[in-house]
Amino acid sequence: MIWIALGILLGVVIWLYYGSEAGGQYFTGYLIEKSLSIDNVFAWSVILSYFAIPKKYQHRVLFWGIFGAIFMRIIFVFAGIALIEKFEPILLLFGFILLWTGIKLLRTKEKDEFNPASSKMYKVLKKLIPVSHKLDGHKLFTTENGKRVATMLFMALLVIELTDVVFAVDSVPAILAVSRTPFIIIASVAAAIL
Repeated sequence: MIWIALGILLGVVIWLYYGSEAGGQYFTGYLIEKSLSIDNVFAWSVILSYFAIPKKYQHRVLFWGIFGAIFMRIIFVFAGIALIEKFEPILLLFGFILLWTGIKLLRTKEKDEFNPASSKMYKVLKKLIPVSHKLDGHKLFTTENGKRVATMLFMALLVIELTDVVFAVDSVPAILAVSRTPFIIIASVAAAIL
């Protein structure tokens, strides 16, 4: 409730200081991003459950996961704005991406839901990064047999960050359809994700 109230308050401040057009863009972007960020919560829940991260350590993963999600969206926003300024018909491609993800979402069945165990991304990460299958408190890395290895906490965080890239692919085109002002876009994205 507090985060939603702060997001709305920020929108009111933008409306008062920058006008109704900027305020309308913020609130539209905020609602779009809020609705699209709901799927992040479900994916994060599945990932944390799969890696058996205890509740007392989940805050650390989610804290860095949220910062990563905001950071990746900022990169995607600036890249998207640069693309649109150079080649405006790219908006058609962005629209097709949104349409495709919407159709894919409608056609998804329960058996198709995200499962980290069958994720190709996770299998590749396990081959590239030495991993301990134990937690070492809230540490992301630990030493095992004299070797520095990642903990399951780090692997959960890494998978969360990589899934955020996938979520940004449909999120950013949607917000760029509302506004091209970086401040308004980033403010609405950050407020919605928080």
